[in-house]
Amino acid sequence: MKWQVILLAFTTLFLAELGDKTQLAVFTLVTKCQAPLEVFLGSTLALAAVTLIGVFFGDLISRYIPPFYLKLGAAFLFIGIGAFMLWQAIAEISA
Repeated sequence: MKWQVILLAFTTLFLAELGDKTQLAVFTLVTKCQAPLEVFLGSTLALAAVTLIGVFFGDLISRYIPPFYLKLGAAFLFIGIGAFMLWQAIAEISA
């Protein structure tokens, strides 16, 4: 087992998730539902499932598409998700 890769993945994802939309969504859910343990369990399972999908498809897709195009696509998806969340927040405020 490659412990350096495990440590790199942990550190990278830990730092990337601090203060990002996933953590903000968890904050919001805990505030709304008042069920921190349930939110923790649900969000942990969701992150594990998303990571599994990412690893599986990342391995498959990286065999056919150069990393530059993958990064470009990820950037556009990230911008799109951010714009959608902003639109939802604005709609919620004006409702």
